[in-house]
Amino acid sequence: MIKHSLKIGLSFGLNSGIITTLGLIVGLDSGTHSKPVVIGGILTLAVADAFSDALGIHISEESENKHTEKEIWESTIFTFLAKLIFTLMFIIPVLLFSLEKAIVVSVAWGLAVLALFSFLMAKEQKTNPYKVVIEHLCIALIVIVITHYVGDWVRIKYG
Repeated sequence: MIKHSLKIGLSFGLNSGIITTLGLIVGLDSGTHSKPVVIGGILTLAVADAFSDALGIHISEESENKHTEKEIWESTIFTFLAKLIFTLMFIIPVLLFSLEKAIVVSVAWGLAVLALFSFLMAKEQKTNPYKVVIEHLCIALIVIVITHYVGDWVRIKYG
């Protein structure tokens, strides 16, 4: 069985890292069509949001008043590392491909990892994995679509 602190950090960091980064890169791409802006956004998000989410998990775990100090710090560290790693993985396609292709590769990769993690989590919890996967992918797709149109709006309004 996976340790509670690792499960918290991994599940939160992976999901937040994927969905937030996909929203960011899709929005920045549609708003700027600039590879340096997208790379800067990913790097900034990797650091700032990883620290922010780790602190959020830290405070959340403390507020439950049922975890040891060691468990709280483990959850904090695992959240930070998972968020950092899963955010930074999206820099690879941006460095390797044209921005247009990198966005497609990133969305496909992110949704695939999210689907796999959701499937495994649902199986472990003995719930319908297809329902969980569809639910999580729908949320991610909503974020991607909205941020795309927000980027378009910013480009049209201020570009």
